[in-house]
Amino acid sequence: MASDHLVDFFNYLSIEKGLSKNTISSYQRDLQKYFDYLSINSQDFASIQAEDLNQYVAWLRGKASGNKLGESSIARNVIAIRNYYKYLSKEHGNKDIASNFHPPKIPKRLPKALSIDQITKILSIAGEDLISVRDRALLEILYSTGARVTEVINLDISDISSTKNEEQEFTTIKLKGKGGKERVVPLGSYGLSAINDYLTRSRPTLVKVSTQKALFLNQRGGRLTRQSAWNVVAARSARAGLKGEVTPHSLRHSFATHLLDGGADIRVVQELLGHSSVTTTQIYTLITIDRLRESYSSAHPRSK
Repeated sequence: MASDHLVDFFNYLSIEKGLSKNTISSYQRDLQKYFDYLSINSQDFASIQAEDLNQYVAWLRGKASGNKLGESSIARNVIAIRNYYKYLSKEHGNKDIASNFHPPKIPKRLPKALSIDQITKILSIAGEDLISVRDRALLEILYSTGARVTEVINLDISDISSTKNEEQEFTTIKLKGKGGKERVVPLGSYGLSAINDYLTRSRPTLVKVSTQKALFLNQRGGRLTRQSAWNVVAARSARAGLKGEVTPHSLRHSFATHLLDGGADIRVVQELLGHSSVTTTQIYTLITIDRLRESYSSAHPRSK
């Protein structure tokens, strides 16, 4: 019965809930893990009771499977199962046995932000070949807009636009965020310069068909993939001598942190990041508060 409604459930998530392809893929993986667990333990989906769900969580923690998952992965699994049972109850009249099945509480972890000096090192790495010019534009966009990596690789040329008033010209980028929500963010002079350089020098050679709309292209002329963008960030960070993992999300975190450090209003940062709630954005204020505390402790004579 579970598999009979899975396709409809995923269509529901896509069409009615407006979830992204990446989020739906996560649901698919998590639910497949749940059904694998039922199969391993010879349990029938229709006979599962609420108390059995806790045994599944114990299995995920490695007490029975030997394949221990982190608490955030377990929480995601629980949410997928809850939503599936809720869907079955709403659409097919099944008993919702997961209504009190709650994900574990995940302690808030401060996002990793790079310093301005570290960002500068990454962005200033020289390279005049086609791919280096493209990569520099990609990195500038990630940091200049705070966009998610998926939003950047999904950009089309038409998503960049310029508007003039009596004093100056403004360039903006239209980003397609989670749930299909669109937002428009400004693009600074450094980002604009890198994009213009890429559009003039690299993209005309990379493009294979005139109908290609994607902004960032790979060497085969297709849209740059998410994994390729991750690899660009990792490679550039390594060349800049940065230790530890640096990801596209590190640039997004740095964007938000540097804006708040510079005095930007948190509501503005919320809009730029595409957060539906300011509560999500507020985690970045913890970073700036910690920095203020450290500066106070090290500089003020009566801080101790």
